[in-house]
Amino acid sequence: MNTTAWLPRALLACLLLTLPLSSSARDLDQDEALRLRREGQILPLEQLLQMAMQSHPGAVLLEVELEEEDGVLVYEVELVTEQGIVRELELRASTGEVLKDEVED
Repeated sequence: MNTTAWLPRALLACLLLTLPLSSSARDLDQDEALRLRREGQILPLEQLLQMAMQSHPGAVLLEVELEEEDGVLVYEVELVTEQGIVRELELRASTGEVLKDEVED
């Protein structure tokens, strides 16, 4: 019995676990965001922030980024709740739809 027959499978499994996911995300700068807003492709940031803050009354905004993820424009919003919990929300920039709302690691 070959005791090293498992080695190629184990190496393949380790390699697959260390590869990044195929999700492609690209940060957009303020010039791109302004252009997209003027063209009506995204909602105003103020409107989206109001929607995010309604989900977590009393929270404080930490950071906002506009990204393109797999062809979808998404605002990634980080905030800290009154309880001191950091939350990450992803909002579809064109509609305000909440795509993700979870505790940040």
